[in-house]
Amino acid sequence: MPGCYVVLTVSDTGCGMDSAILERIYEPYFTTKAVGKGSGLGLAVTHGIVKRHRGFIQVASEPGRGSTFQVCIPVVEDASPAAAAVVVEDASLKGRERILLVDDESLVVDVGQDILRIQGYVVTGLSDAREALALIKARPDFFDLLITDQTMPQLTGAELAREVFKIRPSLPIILCTGYSAVLAENEALAIGIKRYLAKPVDVLTLLRTVRQVLNEGRSESGPGRSA
Repeated sequence: MPGCYVVLTVSDTGCGMDSAILERIYEPYFTTKAVGKGSGLGLAVTHGIVKRHRGFIQVASEPGRGSTFQVCIPVVEDASPAAAAVVVEDASLKGRERILLVDDESLVVDVGQDILRIQGYVVTGLSDAREALALIKARPDFFDLLITDQTMPQLTGAELAREVFKIRPSLPIILCTGYSAVLAENEALAIGIKRYLAKPVDVLTLLRTVRQVLNEGRSESGPGRSA
């Protein structure tokens, strides 16, 4: 779209990328890094954010000559409160329950915490599944919900869920995964996991699923507590 744009330019002097890699850089979970070193979500998330703001990204890169990204966001001349309102203002998606969020990618944890905290939830975010398990062992009745990634280096989401159920069988768990071949939805549900979400998970889907699972837990065990 023609008009005025704010342009953020980020450059590096790294190894650069060839045309084959450039064609795939925005694909979710595509990465050239070793297993456990990167999720392939960084550029995919960035691209999604920029598109939602009606912007675009230009990239120039050659092998051995680094990369330059230009993030272009259109200037908003007159932003009204109505235009700034987003779907998370839906009161039915808000809550005050305590949520434990686990993902080995710190970016995913940070973004997830922000999304849920804006809705009023009390969120503890961890990037180590073993720390999450230790925390639940120490305070088995503290959390109302566990949201976990499946593919993690210390414990997979399924393994974490099995260990958590030994401590607190009633704790509702939402599993997020980008690799359905690793753990199918029916297998996850058979373990006792309440919901199975395929990554990337959009904000509305996450918030609706969280609220549904918590409401189901409340109806099964009576009124939930507030933080």
